Amino acid sequence: MTLIDTLRAEARAAPESGIVAVMNRGRGPAGMLPLWAGEGDLPTPAFITDAAAKAMAGGETFYTWQRGIPELRQALARYYTRHFGKTFANEEFIVTGSGMHAIQMAIDAVAGKGDELVYLSPAWPNFAAAAGIAGAVPVAVTLDQSGNGWSCDVDKIAAAITPRTKALFVNTPSNPTGWTADKETLQAILDLARERGLWIIADEIYSLFHYGHGRAPSFIDIMADEDRILFVNSFSKNWAMTGWRIGWIKIHPALQQVFENLVQYSTSGVAQFMQRGAVVALDEGDAFIVEQVERARAARDLVCGILATTGRARFTVPQGAFYLFFAVDGITDSRAAAFDMLDRANVGLAPGTAFGPGGEAFLRLCFHRRLDQLEEAANRLAKWMKTV
Repeated sequence: MTLIDTLRAEARAAPESGIVAVMNRGRGPAGMLPLWAGEGDLPTPAFITDAAAKAMAGGETFYTWQRGIPELRQALARYYTRHFGKTFANEEFIVTGSGMHAIQMAIDAVAGKGDELVYLSPAWPNFAAAAGIAGAVPVAVTLDQSGNGWSCDVDKIAAAITPRTKALFVNTPSNPTGWTADKETLQAILDLARERGLWIIADEIYSLFHYGHGRAPSFIDIMADEDRILFVNSFSKNWAMTGWRIGWIKIHPALQQVFENLVQYSTSGVAQFMQRGAVVALDEGDAFIVEQVERARAARDLVCGILATTGRARFTVPQGAFYLFFAVDGITDSRAAAFDMLDRANVGLAPGTAFGPGGEAFLRLCFHRRLDQLEEAANRLAKWMKTV
């Protein structure tokens, strides 16, 4: 028996990220255009970093509130009131060590060994992997894709539910597809969850990265106070804070102590000086978000326009988030294509195989970058498509 054989089976079975595999292969070459990760190219703005630096210099480096400093939870309540038009209490928010940490806590709260968690695929791979590590069974329900774009068939979700199902994981706007649920679809999913007595884990991290009118539809628009919904979110995308690893989970106030305990026994809280930066992000960062969304919209339109001229790229212009999930006629193995693209086009994309069932033939391009870089990358991809 080897050392690795003595580890938990769930830990041994944790898959290597298909995104990271491409990143590890592609780091280093001169002139590489890396569009593989889910982040923009702007650093965190100074009004946020200055607040964190001031707090650190001022000695805010000790243990702090497990559920988050009161000022940050108050700022979260104000942020939600501005964007969702309702009144929210501080007790509805728990600060987490990233959006991923929020997802892990949500899973730990509702599911355990042998339980099933239904999620929509193609999907960011971390949810399914985290469910597996917890001993739960992730069950994929594929989004439908046609010339009219991506859509969700709620009847397929219903068919996937068994007596062991504990929760539905819904990410909208979606990473990687850009699919954005309308209010009618959200209502149908909520009705199903109510009928079957299931939790919903709602990942609405890209809610403000929406290219329609205003933010994307949310379960908040239709839910009742006692509905079983856990909202997981992060500071990463809206405020260019991916490296900070700070997020939050929105819960019913009655669940406060349970989730504080889950924080205590996982990360024991987020650094107080980081939380000071997060307060300023929420209170002063709305204009920065608007600028980011408009920048991403222009980038989306540029990339889609260039790839459309190839005659080989098949895609739906995304309604939300900042990814183009596209297929290339004649290519079925996106992992092999992503590695070939690294070697011959010097462009790094994430293979659709990393995003589970329904994504195998696709590639994910993060377009949240400078227009000149994106134009160069799209032209390289167009040239590469002529050779495969």
